[in-house]
Amino acid sequence: MKNMNTTLEIPEGSKATMLPIQKIEYSIALLKKAEPLALKINERGFRLAFSGGKDSQVLYELAKMAGVKFHAEMQVTTLDPPELMKFVRKNYPEVNMNLPEINFYKLIREKGMLPLRHIRYCCAYLKESAGVGSVTLIGIRAAESVKRAKRHEIEISGRKGEEYTLDQFEEHNETEHRCINGKDEIIISPILKWSDADVWNFIRGKGLEYCSLYDKGYHRIGCMFCPMANRKIKALDRKNYPGVEREIKKTIQWLIDNKGYMSDHNATADEIFDWWFLGDRSTAQYFGMLRNQMELNF
Repeated sequence: MKNMNTTLEIPEGSKATMLPIQKIEYSIALLKKAEPLALKINERGFRLAFSGGKDSQVLYELAKMAGVKFHAEMQVTTLDPPELMKFVRKNYPEVNMNLPEINFYKLIREKGMLPLRHIRYCCAYLKESAGVGSVTLIGIRAAESVKRAKRHEIEISGRKGEEYTLDQFEEHNETEHRCINGKDEIIISPILKWSDADVWNFIRGKGLEYCSLYDKGYHRIGCMFCPMANRKIKALDRKNYPGVEREIKKTIQWLIDNKGYMSDHNATADEIFDWWFLGDRSTAQYFGMLRNQMELNF
């Protein structure tokens, strides 16, 4: 596999400051250059990680424009908004929907605790377990967060943050090639340097239908009540999905009754949910403040 370096001919400026049409051309060129590697590893070509969100829509369309071989896979988490599931089924029926062995609520019971910002076992189990032994396309962008701004266009799972070029995976380079035969995968982010405006201009320019949640205050679409979401998004979830809140509280009550969850705080399911929902304080801080308020009220 020769001449597979990702150094492409780019007009003036860095990838971050290219004009929208230049970014489209660059992303397509990257996909075309990476395709031989994807086919070498898996005859099905790229595995395109699809979520139904705006970024994965752009990624999907770019892969079609590039004419590369790929199969789109969506990891269903059981906490995907119903509007999103309906949208994907209607507009992307060819996307494979992979169901987990157990749902979110049973996973909480199995783990004996709620997922937290720093212990996101739900992502590891429900979303990130697929893609082993493949070249996976993902739609992350540097503009989304400080953490993602540190990512690179080509990485190996488990070594995120380390930068690679396609020529490092040539046939004679056994050290890098072996990584995909075990638990790792090669990850390529073709729209890493795209801005929010680039994404929306592309979608509107192509006349693509998008999930209705974007018109209801959501700027990003993910799992309902995700610990990583900001308060505004969580507030929308609480307003729009009261049934999900009730199910989470039922699960918390099960943890209390069967696992003695947070017994040291003598907290109710409602109180634990509110602490988890806010997600910005330790249990000692939150429940200490709560008890102090209760004492003052008496």
